[in-house]
Amino acid sequence: MSRVLVTGADGFIGSHLVEALLASGHQVRAFCLYNSNGSWGWLDSLPEATKAELDVVLGDIRDPLCVREAMRGCQQVFHLAALIAIPYSYSAPASYIDTNIHGTLNVVQAARDLGVQRVVHTSTSETYGTAQFVPITEEHPLVGQSPYAASKIGADQIALSYWRSFETPVAVLRPFNTYGPRQSARAVIPTIISQIAAGQRQIRLGALSPTRDFNYVADTCAAFLAVAASDAALGQVINAASNFEISIGDSAALIAEVMGAEVEILTDDQRLRPEASEVNRLYGDNTRLRQLTGWQPSYGGLEGFRRGLERTAAWFRDPANLARYRPGSYAV
Repeated sequence: MSRVLVTGADGFIGSHLVEALLASGHQVRAFCLYNSNGSWGWLDSLPEATKAELDVVLGDIRDPLCVREAMRGCQQVFHLAALIAIPYSYSAPASYIDTNIHGTLNVVQAARDLGVQRVVHTSTSETYGTAQFVPITEEHPLVGQSPYAASKIGADQIALSYWRSFETPVAVLRPFNTYGPRQSARAVIPTIISQIAAGQRQIRLGALSPTRDFNYVADTCAAFLAVAASDAALGQVINAASNFEISIGDSAALIAEVMGAEVEILTDDQRLRPEASEVNRLYGDNTRLRQLTGWQPSYGGLEGFRRGLERTAAWFRDPANLARYRPGSYAV
C-alpha cells in the first residue's frame, strides 16, 4: 500500500480517516498544526499501538515549505486541514482566506512539483448555500453565505484549476454534515448530546427549522478511500451525502429519544446565524459517488441515522470523553 499524507490529521474527520487508512494497510504521515505542547490533537486519544504506526509532522498548512517537506515521499494526499467554524469566520475572515485558500494552493503546488499520484481535496456542502433544488447535485450553483463557505468555494476552485491547467491528479470530495465521536461542540449534534450527557434538560440551540443531510463519520471516511481509489474521480467534484434530510429540531428530538431523556429546547440568540447567512436546507444527491466508486452509506436513512447517533452518544457518555467538553457553553 502507498504512503499517504493526511493534512488536518489532528481534527475530527482527519483523525478518523487516519485510523481508516491504517486499517486498510497504508503508511500514514499525519500533518498536524504546530503547537508548543507537541499535541497531536485528537490523534493523542488513539491507542498507543495505533500511534506507534504513525509518522507525525507538526507544521502549518499556510507555510509552503512545511507542506512540501511533509508531502515528500508520499504517493497520495488527503487534504483536510482547514478552518471550519462558521461563526468564527464572521469575526476572522482573513484567517479563512489564509488557511483555506492559500493552504490549498500550497498543497496542490507541492503535489504538482513532487509528482504526487492523487490529491483528494475536502470541500463542504456549505458551498451550495440554501438548496435551490433537491436533492442537491454537483451541478447546483455555489453560493457563499458565510466567509467560511466563500473561502471553501475559492479553495475548491484552486484545486480544480490545477487539474485543468497542469493535470495535477485532483479530486474534490464534498461531504455533507459529518457527525460522530470527537466532533467539536461547535456542531449541532455534539452540542445536543454533550448537554444531555452532562445532565442538562434545557438544551440551548440556534435555529431549529433548517434541515441537514447528516453523514456518520465512518461513511465519510469510506468515501475518501473510495474516491482515492477511483481514476474516474479525477477532476470531479463529488458529493458524499446520505440522501436523507432531517430538521435540526427533529434531530434534537431523536437524540433525546436515543439517550432516554425528556428535554426542553431553548433558543439561544448567540447561536443564530445572521438571517441571510443561514443555510436553510441541505439535502444531497450521492449518485455520482455511487456510480464512480460503488460507495454506499452504511448509516443512511432514519434507521442509519439512529444507529450513528447511538454510537456517538455512547462515546460522549464516557466521562473521560465528556470531560474534554464544556456542555452548555457556546463554542464558536
